[in-house]
Parts: sequence; C-alpha cells; structure tokens
Amino acid sequence: MAFEDVRQPVLSAGGLLVRVHAAGLNAADRLMLRGEPFAIRALAGGVRRPRSGFVVGRAFAGRVEAVADDVEDFAVGDEVLAESVGAVGELAVVPARLVARKPVGLTFIEAAALPLAGTTALQGLRGVQRGQRVLVTGASGGVGSFAVQLAAAEGAAVTAVCAGRNVAMMRSLGAERVIDYERTSDAEISVLWGKFDVILDLAGNYSIKALRGALAPGGVLLLSAGTGGRWLGPVRRMLGAMITGRRQVRAVTGRPDAADLSRLAGMVATGRIRPLIDDIYSFSEAAAALDRIDRGPVAGKIVIEVVGSAV
Repeated sequence: MAFEDVRQPVLSAGGLLVRVHAAGLNAADRLMLRGEPFAIRALAGGVRRPRSGFVVGRAFAGRVEAVADDVEDFAVGDEVLAESVGAVGELAVVPARLVARKPVGLTFIEAAALPLAGTTALQGLRGVQRGQRVLVTGASGGVGSFAVQLAAAEGAAVTAVCAGRNVAMMRSLGAERVIDYERTSDAEISVLWGKFDVILDLAGNYSIKALRGALAPGGVLLLSAGTGGRWLGPVRRMLGAMITGRRQVRAVTGRPDAADLSRLAGMVATGRIRPLIDDIYSFSEAAAALDRIDRGPVAGKIVIEVVGSAV
C-alpha cells in the first residue's frame, strides 16, 4: 500500500462530497487489500492487484463540502458519518441516503468507529430481548465489542468469548461471563457454557456442530461473513451450516443504513454504549494502521485521523 494522488471524487446526483476527518478501519479493509477470499477481488477492480486509484476504507466521519442540487436534507458544513467506499482519503463521495448526522458531543474519532462494525452488530442482533442468553465469539474485535454492549443494553445475559488478556475489558462492556477461547475446545462448549438463545459467531474458531450443540431449543446461530478461508471465505462454512439446519442458522452481513447509524450515534452520545478504540493513527501513518489491523489481534477499532495530519 502507498500514498497516491488521485482525482477528486466527482459529486453526482443524490450525493454529498465530504471532507474526511477520521476513517475507521475494519477487517473488510484488510481482506480487500489482500484480495482474500479471491471472490472479492472484482470489488477492487483487479485480479492480481487493486486497480490504480483504488482507495481503501468504508467507514468515515467528516464535514460536508458540497451538496448535489437534488439533495435537500444536508448543507455545506454539516458534520456527518457514513459507510461508503474510499474512506481513507481526504475527500469522499457518498449517497445522501446513507449519511447520518453526527450528534453534538460525539468526536469524529468516535463517529468514524461506528459504520460497518457497529451497524453489523446492530443488524445482526436486532430482535434480541431482555433475559435472553447471548453468546458472542470474537467479542473483543470491532463488531464483537459493539455486539456485547448492544445485547447487554437490551437486557440480555451476555457471554463473551475472547483472548484471556481481554477479560476485564469485556466485563467493562457489559458481559456477565467471559470465556478464554485459547483454553476452550469444541468438546467443552455446551458443557462449560450452557445453552444460548442467540450465538453470534464472529471468529470461526469452533465447529458448526459444537456451536449448534450450545443452542437452546428455538435458538439461532448467526454466522459472520468475516469468517472463513483464503479461497471461498465464509461461503463453505455458511452453506454447510444452512444445509444441515436452515432454520437455526442465519448469515450476518452488515449493510449501509443511515437510520441504524443515527441510532448508534445517539447511543454513544447518551453514554449507553461506547466505541472501543484500540489505537489512533495519523493520515501519514495509514499504511502502518492497515498493517496493524492485518497483523492483529485488535481490541476494538483502529481509527485514522485524517484532518490535521500531514502526509
């Protein structure tokens, strides 16, 4: 990865041109740069390498610099957050329908951590109710740290699965019980953990059979699109799970949604949840930030501060 001067993105009908103040990195950015699984390479415009001018990143927050003539709900100077391509750059263009306003009191760093990771967690756990038992694997990651908080905020009893070093952190986010995945095998899952109404599998560390064994009657297993191997990614795992138990299994793939972003931002502004920030990099350190998320593990989010940074 390298810095490159590219043409300013062109504002089109229904869109906003946003001066990016901060960009949040996600596992999807690492996969896109690596081109893994291979099926996603078409999204970057090249089989052997990303197309020239491809700008990584999908989550950002900033100020509106220009508004298309047919957009009425936003004005120049509005502070916003959104999920759209080309986030790790100085300017980004995004359809206005996908943009949420940044609440007063929410920093650009906090706001940039919400798109994609936060919306994936919110959409995956929508419908979770008070008193339900929820298990989250990969709980200390970007999506997982939001999932633990959102489930706990709804009154669910949350069990978080993560590395042992993050136990205290998970408890501070609302987990009632924390399991060290490095010390737990497939055979121990249903014995040690009990039964769950909802299992959100973000890590892919345990077999589908073992996870199903930990489901309560009528429970649902949510499989993240971020788990899987180099060639097929999550496809093989998800298809196998659905074929053998369609009603018990759902795929979780976050989608851009302005209303969901607004809800998340409001929850942060009122203190109900908080973005877990692992580290903040300057724009000139963007390559190091992407390398950091590629090497892992990351506790929460890596955010790049764009405005105020010199290349």
